[in-house]
Amino acid sequence: MKTCLKCGASADDNAVFCTKCGNKFENNAADTAKNPETAGQPSGGAPNYQNGAPNYQNGPVYVLDPYDHTAEFTEKDISENKVIAMLVYLMGTVGIIIALLGSQSSPYAAFHVRQALKFTVISILMGIITILLFWTIIVPIAAVIAYLVLFVVRITCFFSICKGRAKEPYIIRSFGFLR
Repeated sequence: MKTCLKCGASADDNAVFCTKCGNKFENNAADTAKNPETAGQPSGGAPNYQNGAPNYQNGPVYVLDPYDHTAEFTEKDISENKVIAMLVYLMGTVGIIIALLGSQSSPYAAFHVRQALKFTVISILMGIITILLFWTIIVPIAAVIAYLVLFVVRITCFFSICKGRAKEPYIIRSFGFLR
């Protein structure tokens, strides 16, 4: 079995082209005889999949962000509901209500409403913990710091919307119980 040096797909030993990406297989037997250490190394920036993971040399590296959902929405939906989506991060609960009333059929606005609701849940939980443990000094101080961090993450979300993106907020996405 051959492994395509461009995409990593498997192919028959006598295949001339990769069935997945169309890359032409070169005669690696002659290369192996010349220099066994460089056998199978890609030329021109293609990944090397011999060790199980791609090893890029002089080529672009494409990274897929699993928290970026922008491709799930149409450009029209994003442009029509961008301002309403901004309100959910700027105005909190009032912004969520406005967004729910103002753009009921927008998947883009609904995505940001869900993300803003996560902020609200975390804020309420932090408030409850702070009220229960107010008699300690460290918990209220930690709560103030946590509220400031959440504020910065909200502002980051606002600027993400300005760019027309739909990304799950930092820190909030790490809470598994909110999925």
